[in-house]
Amino acid sequence: MKKNFSLLMLFALLAGLLGACSAATAKPDTTRTVSVSGSGEVYLVPDIAYVYVGTRSQAADVATALNENNKQAQEISAALEALGVDPLDIQTTAFNVYPMQNYGPDGQQTDISYVVENTIYVKVKKLDTLGNLLDTVVRKGANQINGISFDVQDRQQAESDARNLAIQNAKEKAQEIAAAAGVELGELMNINVYSSGNPQPINSAKGGGRLDVASSTPIASGQLIITADANLTYVIK
Repeated sequence: MKKNFSLLMLFALLAGLLGACSAATAKPDTTRTVSVSGSGEVYLVPDIAYVYVGTRSQAADVATALNENNKQAQEISAALEALGVDPLDIQTTAFNVYPMQNYGPDGQQTDISYVVENTIYVKVKKLDTLGNLLDTVVRKGANQINGISFDVQDRQQAESDARNLAIQNAKEKAQEIAAAAGVELGELMNINVYSSGNPQPINSAKGGGRLDVASSTPIASGQLIITADANLTYVIK
């Protein structure tokens, strides 16, 4: 039994040594590669806008402040619907009621008034009406307008175009590098494409933005840009 056990241990030791020698003599991966990156940009004219419209009322008692605010909010909602805004595109995002301490010239508290704030989020699908819409809601009592932003309703094609441009840009770079280095490109080993997701506003438009000058409140929508990046890895022949 001891002899058989000794033989098994010897065989195990030899197998381990042979495996180690085999790993030590294995050739490293000598595949040569080149990695490049490219980018693509697509410019869009916005066709939709989002705006926060709010009313703020302040009175000596809560009931008066609330009644004034409700009246203003109802008039604004009616005006928006009269302008063709779908009620489904009007959403309340904030409603706040809080006390406001008032102080005299000597720094002493004189009284307490109450503030009521009501903010709605409006989706405007007709940009040529945006200026008139803002003018109308202000005249109806809106005294807080915040965060006008522009977007496009359908961006799928633009995102696809941006990705294609990014890939093409990366391919051209790879071909240029290969030609300069005197080598040939082989198989495409790896590809990663990243999209910006949401279109971003740009300061200088490459094309015509839209300007609403027919109303008393001119609004410049400018342009949006959708970007994509691509990383490609090729085998060098």
